[in-house]
Amino acid sequence: MQRFITFGEIMLRLKPPDAERLLQSPLLEATFGGGEANVAVALSRLGLDVAFVSVIPDNAVGDACIGELRKHGIDTSLIPRKGDRLGIYFLEPGANQRPSKVIYDRSHSAIAEASPGDINWDTIFEGASWFHITGITPAISLSAAELSLEAVKKAREKGITVSCDLNFRKKLWKYGKAAPEVMGNLVKYVDIAVGNEEDCQKSLGIMADMDVESGKLEVEKYRELTGKVLEILPNLKKIAITIRESYSADHNGWCAMLNNGGETFVSRKYDIRDIVDRVGTGDTFAAGLIYGINNLGNDQDALEFAVAASCLMHSIPGDLPLISLNEVDGLLGGEVSGRVQR
Repeated sequence: MQRFITFGEIMLRLKPPDAERLLQSPLLEATFGGGEANVAVALSRLGLDVAFVSVIPDNAVGDACIGELRKHGIDTSLIPRKGDRLGIYFLEPGANQRPSKVIYDRSHSAIAEASPGDINWDTIFEGASWFHITGITPAISLSAAELSLEAVKKAREKGITVSCDLNFRKKLWKYGKAAPEVMGNLVKYVDIAVGNEEDCQKSLGIMADMDVESGKLEVEKYRELTGKVLEILPNLKKIAITIRESYSADHNGWCAMLNNGGETFVSRKYDIRDIVDRVGTGDTFAAGLIYGINNLGNDQDALEFAVAASCLMHSIPGDLPLISLNEVDGLLGGEVSGRVQR
């Protein structure tokens, strides 16, 4: 059985009830989430053998975090338990024309203070066939960026397929290096890239004539952008771009494009209304694409599976993609009415 490894920071997520403003009432819902952990959960729930790697403090909060991951069938035995704190993020959910807002409290977290040599990649990659990372971990600190680079280099040495969700987070790049400087070096060791148009432009510095705030679907410009990325980064075998038409916080159009260097594929588009939670939808897309590439017959099917999986995630509160293979297959098969199943 193939083994999939994801690496990055998992955080405590604190969110007010429903669509309340932050601390409108003295209540915060506490859950866990983070880009690479979300991918691990989705892959495990889709039936794959998955291990998540991070650095998590040896305290009660860390124990609860580990317990949540194990609940979803993820191997956590490779996680070093050290450091003083787990990162935190506060989410104020948006509604209608009011956007969601994120406040990070992750400075000096356990993984932000980890350095090259702190993780035994030879042990972690034993028997592994796929390694997934994102552009978030390299953004949190210089040492975390160096650790991320060490990881992808070791994976490449061992012939493991490497995927990277580019995930630009402007609030995190504060330690003196620009995102393109760091990510441009890291993606040299990546086989499959995932992101959106903003990630390509601001994480890689590969520009295109696109307005990332317009919410308009411009397929030809996305095709040009993906082709430009593959031209500049010839080590990439494929790049997939999610395409979001944002009409409001509650109503989005959702589809994606994949370019494999020879052909370009565009998925069907979903009209998603009454969005429950947008956080984690891109991670679910990445997980769906990884699953599809490894288990379906072609890139078009893989892309459709990824878009359907991430479409479902818009209906689930929290970071973690609590989806199943049957649900994704059902949506792909035309089950879109939302009727009660008895």
